[in-house]
Amino acid sequence: MTLTATRPDPQAAANAQAASGSSFAAGMRVLPKAEREAMYAVYGFCRIVDDIADEQVLPIAEQRVALDAWRGHVRALYADGDTGPAAMLAEPVARYGLEEADFQAVIDGMQMDLEGLRGPSMATLDLYCDRVASAVGRLSVKIFGMEDAPGRELAHHLGRALQLTNILRDVDEDADMGRLYLPDELLAEAGVASRDPAAAVADPHLEGACRTLADVAEAHYASAREVLAARPPGRLAAPRLMAAAYGGVLKGLLRRGWAPPRRRVRVNKAALLWLLAREGLFG
Repeated sequence: MTLTATRPDPQAAANAQAASGSSFAAGMRVLPKAEREAMYAVYGFCRIVDDIADEQVLPIAEQRVALDAWRGHVRALYADGDTGPAAMLAEPVARYGLEEADFQAVIDGMQMDLEGLRGPSMATLDLYCDRVASAVGRLSVKIFGMEDAPGRELAHHLGRALQLTNILRDVDEDADMGRLYLPDELLAEAGVASRDPAAAVADPHLEGACRTLADVAEAHYASAREVLAARPPGRLAAPRLMAAAYGGVLKGLLRRGWAPPRRRVRVNKAALLWLLAREGLFG
C-alpha cells in the first residue's frame, strides 16, 4: 500500500473551524502545527460520521447508506483508490501510520448510535466506548508520537473515561434523541424499571445508576493518569489537558447529582488556563 500526502483542501479549514467551538480545541492548541492539523482532520472525520448518525430528519435507510459510503471511502484510502471526501485523511495516515481498523471502528460505533441503544449491557456499552472513543484515542496517540504499548493503554482508559463522562453529562439530550446509554445492569441494580429513555431519565432512582457508572469512569481516569505519570515518550500535553477538562466535568456532575432539573455542567475554562500556564504551554 502506498499513501501519498495531498495538498491542503478547504475541508482542513472547515475541520479547524468546527473544532474551535468544542472542548476538544483546548487540548489541540498545545500541539505543533503538523500534529494539530492531523488531529483536526481526525476530528473532521469523526464529526462528519457523527452528524450522519445524528441526522434524525433523514430516513434511517439513507443514514445507513451514508455510513456505508464512508466505509468505502476509508477502504479506498488504504487501497490507493478514489478516496472522495476521505482525502482529508491522506496526509495524517501517511505521516503517522494511522490504522484503517480504527477509522472503521468509529463508523461501526456511529452505526450503533443509528440503530439505537436503550439500556445496553455493560459489555455492549464497553464495545461502544471502544469504537467511538478509544478508537479515536488509538489514532490520536500515534499523532502524539507515543510508543505502541503505553499509547494503546492510554487510549483504552482515557477514551472510555471521556465517553462515559459524556454519557453522564448528556442523559437528557440523549433521551430526547431516543437513546439511553446507561447500562441495563446498573439501571436494574438502582431500581430503574423502564428502558424507555424519557421514562428512565425521569425515574428518581436514576441517581444510583449514574453514580455507579461515574465510579467506572473515575477508575479509567485513574488508570490514564498512571500512564501519563510514567511520562512515556510523546506529546502528552494534549491528553493531559483532555483528562483534566473532562475529569473536572465528572467531578462537577458528582457534586450536582442527577436529580431533575439537571443544569448543564461545562468544562472549567479557568482551570484549563491555569494548567496551561503551569505547564508553560502558552504560545
